[in-house]
Amino acid sequence: MSQHHKINYIEIPVKGLASSKAFFKQVFGWSFVDYGDDYAGIVGAGIEGGLFSSDLTVSTKTGSVLLVLYSENLAKTQQAIIAAGGVIVEPTFDFPGGRRFHFADVNGNEYAVWSDK
Repeated sequence: MSQHHKINYIEIPVKGLASSKAFFKQVFGWSFVDYGDDYAGIVGAGIEGGLFSSDLTVSTKTGSVLLVLYSENLAKTQQAIIAAGGVIVEPTFDFPGGRRFHFADVNGNEYAVWSDK
């Protein structure tokens, strides 16, 4: 499949690089490659990308793009998010094709998790 005009990389602003890396490693099993003190490449997330130090956060309320992750078990993923310090900001709801919920990570960035199961 050609990479031409395809989404290839994402960069996510985070207030705390170390706490964000720990959160995503604990909940989703991602790993990281550090490139200096203010940037970490994401490994194992399904798309290439990185976390960069910033005072800004992403949220649908401010018009940000919503990153949506897939889970084979929404309840277990939701429990893991809470155990790692995340907050559920929109409870699980049905939509055509599945169910999803929204959460904020330890730095206040909003994401969603969906499942067709």
